[in-house]
Amino acid sequence: MKYAFETIAVGLAAFLALLGAAFAQDSLFAAHMGIVCVVLLIATVILLRNVTFNPEPVDTSGYLDGVIRYGVIATVFWGVIGFAAGVFVAAQLAFPDLNIEPYLNFGRTRPLHTSAVIFAFGGNALLATSFYVVQRTTRARLFGGNLAWFVFWGYQLFIVMAATGYLLGITQGREYAEPEWYVDLWLTIVWVAYLVVFMGTLLTRKESHIYVANWFYLSFIITIAMLHVVNNLAIPVSFLGVKSYSAFAGVQDALTQWWYGHNAVGFFLTAGFLGMMYYFIPKQAGRPVYSYRLSIIHFWALIFLYIWAGPHHLHYTALPDWAQTLGMVFSIMLWMPSWGGMINGLMTLSGAWDKIRTDPIIRMMVIAVAFYGMSTFEGPMMSIKSVNSLSHYTDWTIGHVHSGALGWVGMISFGAMYYLAPKLWGRNRLYSLRMVNWHFWLATLGIVLYAAVMWVAGIQQGLMWREYNDQGFLVYSFAESVAAMKPYYILRAIGGLMYLTGGIIMAFNIYMTIIGREREEAPIPGAEPALVAAE
Repeated sequence: MKYAFETIAVGLAAFLALLGAAFAQDSLFAAHMGIVCVVLLIATVILLRNVTFNPEPVDTSGYLDGVIRYGVIATVFWGVIGFAAGVFVAAQLAFPDLNIEPYLNFGRTRPLHTSAVIFAFGGNALLATSFYVVQRTTRARLFGGNLAWFVFWGYQLFIVMAATGYLLGITQGREYAEPEWYVDLWLTIVWVAYLVVFMGTLLTRKESHIYVANWFYLSFIITIAMLHVVNNLAIPVSFLGVKSYSAFAGVQDALTQWWYGHNAVGFFLTAGFLGMMYYFIPKQAGRPVYSYRLSIIHFWALIFLYIWAGPHHLHYTALPDWAQTLGMVFSIMLWMPSWGGMINGLMTLSGAWDKIRTDPIIRMMVIAVAFYGMSTFEGPMMSIKSVNSLSHYTDWTIGHVHSGALGWVGMISFGAMYYLAPKLWGRNRLYSLRMVNWHFWLATLGIVLYAAVMWVAGIQQGLMWREYNDQGFLVYSFAESVAAMKPYYILRAIGGLMYLTGGIIMAFNIYMTIIGREREEAPIPGAEPALVAAE
């Protein structure tokens, strides 16, 4: 029977989750196990019925593309969910009455939003593109048979468990509000399987050369595994309860948190998406990488320097001064490899700059690289202690984070999804290039409005907090600085709403492409048919 082993495994997992709910030592653990049980039971029914959501179930290319198709759909779905959660969180800050106790207060919806955008949207984009790129550049099918399917569905289960855990209040209560120990353990299993699939494909490659995009993907997979395991070392109070204690405490815990936090930015949100840049920009532009030698220098310099930069988040804290200075120095040094990568990405368009005018997908990729360059300039600048004394704990940091996450990560992911959709489903082109153009402008203007507003808000906050009168007392109370933020927070929500609207347009465009529709529309002046042709 097809899928017999998978059905038995998922059904057994559902039964174990049901037992966990029945014998749980606290109500939160019981509720979480109940949710997991329902999700797994639905998966069991789907496997028993052999239902497929794949419009093109047969891979004629010789590659395992089915899992990539699901990855594209998951990326678009979780993107819309994450952006919508972000707009809701932004509205909560502007209008506090939207904090609905207990499950939809800001303390629970904020980590839901950040995890949905970073790990659900960004993570699925990385899974889908890495599986696509490694097969095409090695001319080998994904290693491990159905192991790639386990990675995909296991990762979706992790997302559901983490998201429901946030809303139920099941977290470790640390800086990043990580899920509890059993969710971390499940992600570790899935991530090791991901490494096996990717590394196995590289080892069984038919192409002797390993293309540089795979270097970035592999470094992201290995480093995130290390970060996740060390940062989440914890001792559970019991195996039928949610409570656990971190292996670290005090300043050691803070340093571990930001070693993890900044390197999650460095390897999950930077190195992985640079792998995306090095493959999809040359493919969409129809040009080779500007300098392959520079891409190798970019890789080694980036991964060596980034791992040391985390302490810059802990300036003026109990962390030893030498460690703070070390983080600042390495952060400043990161300017060089980061801008080397930006230049390499932009200069790949040498001889094809006219495509920025005619191809909205290339335009989206180029604006992503521009945001990457801006964010990797701003980050090292903000790590300088004198600048950090003004910027830290203010909304300037929020503006910086979102210009990188939505400007760089979001835009390069959008471009990759638009590139992949017609090729994976065998369509001649996307449903509508005009909709890509609308998405580009909504997303670009939305994130520019968001970031600019947060820069102004953050600098105003920092100046208000350090304003003293002649007697040496603070001029403004903290509450007054919060009240002054309301117009900025409203504008931020508007910028986020524009970005969300672009995401919804993308979801509709991708859906119509999948079902085989092609919108009749006048061609963009000067556009070349090759930019939308199936590979």
